[in-house]
Amino acid sequence: MAGSNHGHTPAAWTGVIIAFIGFMVSSAFTVLANPVGFIAGLVIIAIGAIVGGIMSLMGYGQHPRRGAKSQAQPQQ
Repeated sequence: MAGSNHGHTPAAWTGVIIAFIGFMVSSAFTVLANPVGFIAGLVIIAIGAIVGGIMSLMGYGQHPRRGAKSQAQPQQ
């Protein structure tokens, strides 16, 4: 994967940072035995996925590569 540019976009970084904050919130409230805070952390994680997806659709994500055309010739 060293040759790829996977995840090096503003959309990916933003989504991961928001999700990481959600994991930290959920973890803290798990230790505190507070289910409402735990659920709030899960909601933050989902928001991170949504924000990352929206940013990708807005053009801040990695542009898809066009696949290489097949070199195989059709058989007759």
